[in-house]
Amino acid sequence: MKFAASSVELLKALQTVSGAVPAKSTLPILECILFETDTGKLQLSATDLEISIVQRLSMPVEADGPSRVAVPAKRLIDTLKALPDLPINFNADTDFNVSLRTDQGHYKMVGHDGADYPALPELSDSTSIKTNGALLKRAVQKTGFAVSRDALRPAMMGIYFQLGPDTARAVSTDGHRLVKLSMENFGASEEIDFIVPEKAMALATRVATDGPCTLTVDSGYAGFEFEEARVLARLIDEPYPNYQAVIPVENDKRMTINRQDLLSAVKRVALYSSSMTNQVRLSIESSTVTVSAEDIERASSASETVTCDFDGEDLVIGFNGIYLTEVLNNIDGEEVLFEFSTPNRAGVVTPVVQKDDENIMMLIMPVMLNTYA
Repeated sequence: MKFAASSVELLKALQTVSGAVPAKSTLPILECILFETDTGKLQLSATDLEISIVQRLSMPVEADGPSRVAVPAKRLIDTLKALPDLPINFNADTDFNVSLRTDQGHYKMVGHDGADYPALPELSDSTSIKTNGALLKRAVQKTGFAVSRDALRPAMMGIYFQLGPDTARAVSTDGHRLVKLSMENFGASEEIDFIVPEKAMALATRVATDGPCTLTVDSGYAGFEFEEARVLARLIDEPYPNYQAVIPVENDKRMTINRQDLLSAVKRVALYSSSMTNQVRLSIESSTVTVSAEDIERASSASETVTCDFDGEDLVIGFNGIYLTEVLNNIDGEEVLFEFSTPNRAGVVTPVVQKDDENIMMLIMPVMLNTYA
């Protein structure tokens, strides 16, 4: 196998697929990137047996020697990172020895027989959904932060997609926060739901362009096909919790507030909260909300007052400052609407003005305060 390429162009493609290369594996060949010819063009692949990434490059490849060779990913990428932007000649001989030549030097490493590289899943197109990369990126951007990191609750470690003819939903929760994003332009011809690991979705958005994207679901895998790249992910085979049951429907207290004003106040005040609980207190009255926190162990406290429009009886409620900050960071719009019922029930957060063709709702669980303990 021989080809010539720009070192920068090749490095960019390798960094795309390297997201699926495990740092350490009991199968050493998985720490490699597979180079192969695809109808005379170059194709790069990597997998950790859970997530696979394929990148196609429109550069001609000479079929001299092996048509498939696995090259150690870290050494190859580190070499290209250390090189300036210059032409590079890649060559793999019949013994799978790999050499890189530039005008300045010659670099050799031992590769592996590409025939030993695990085969990537083949998905049928029986359930294919046409969408675009920009919509996929937005779904992941708005839900990814609320995915659980708790391996004891595997279903919640992914983004839950509910697709149908009328609408599509992307849902995530870690038990403390919940995000439900409904999108009108991301539907399927028939009802289908599945859970994709958050890591796989994050990698898919790194690969995605804003152009067309085909989503295929088959045999326990989801495939995301972009113009010159494909991401395959094993689905999480667990039932997703009944998230609708935890969304309050009778929140009669409503607060409208400038998102940036509240976010800035929470960020500053949270610096004085307990490092154990990160507890921030919201004391809400008709036209103001006082954001306060204290750390008894360090004898520190802080409070700020922000103007708001509140409809309901005065309310004191506590939240984890980190969770509240992330919710406010990930919601759009100049103003946000908080809906409350009692201090021990979840608060619902939505933008006052929703974007066209979508509806987003975020939920945040309160923390117990001494005022009602």
